[in-house]
Amino acid sequence: MRRDYQVEFANRVSFIKDVLKKSGASGIVFGNSGGKDSALVGILCKAACANTVGIIMPCSAKRNFGLDKEDGLELAKQFDIETRIIDLTAQKELVLDNLKQITTPTQSAIANIAPRLRMITLYAVAASEGRLVAGTGNRSEIFMGYFTKWGDGAYDLNPIADLTVTEVYEFLKYLNAPKSILEKAPSGGLFEGQTDEAEMGVSYQAIDEYITTGQVTERDKEIIDRFHLGSEHKRVGPVVYKP
Repeated sequence: MRRDYQVEFANRVSFIKDVLKKSGASGIVFGNSGGKDSALVGILCKAACANTVGIIMPCSAKRNFGLDKEDGLELAKQFDIETRIIDLTAQKELVLDNLKQITTPTQSAIANIAPRLRMITLYAVAASEGRLVAGTGNRSEIFMGYFTKWGDGAYDLNPIADLTVTEVYEFLKYLNAPKSILEKAPSGGLFEGQTDEAEMGVSYQAIDEYITTGQVTERDKEIIDRFHLGSEHKRVGPVVYKP
């Protein structure tokens, strides 16, 4: 059943306002990646709080400095969102140089450095300016575990965590978001040529069908189940001793 996005917009703006009021914070900060999820979160947060700032944080990948940055700036201009830009490339290189003195980083470990550096940046801004950090993960990505633990998986509030990728796109179309964001292939921009669907080996359409109806091919089901089961640790708190 298709959502009523006029109602969804009003409810989510109210949710953000309520969380902000209860927290005592005076503003919101989010990572403006130039992608679909950050676009929707940015629009919702700005509607709820005038003191919302988006941080564009390119890191190593050429796409970060080109298409993603341009799309992030276009979104910010259209919806009047304050924007700041910080290049995290040098920080990533320093982390890698230091890590190589004590271990041999895997490609997975290297890919996860940028999201964690971005979250360090967002929380430093939040702590310095009395803001909350808004998360940008959607239901499909959370189900698949397609996010970085303690990276983009860390936040104070998330107004879109219940929305599938399909619904995120529908919502953005309702809000008349920039066409370039709606049309480009979803990507975390973690390395050159990376796209979400190619890396997972399954389409978001199939993931959303599985989540909402359970009806997918055996091949897609096997992939989705493997991702979901293998990422359970990301959706629960740290394992602690309980006497």
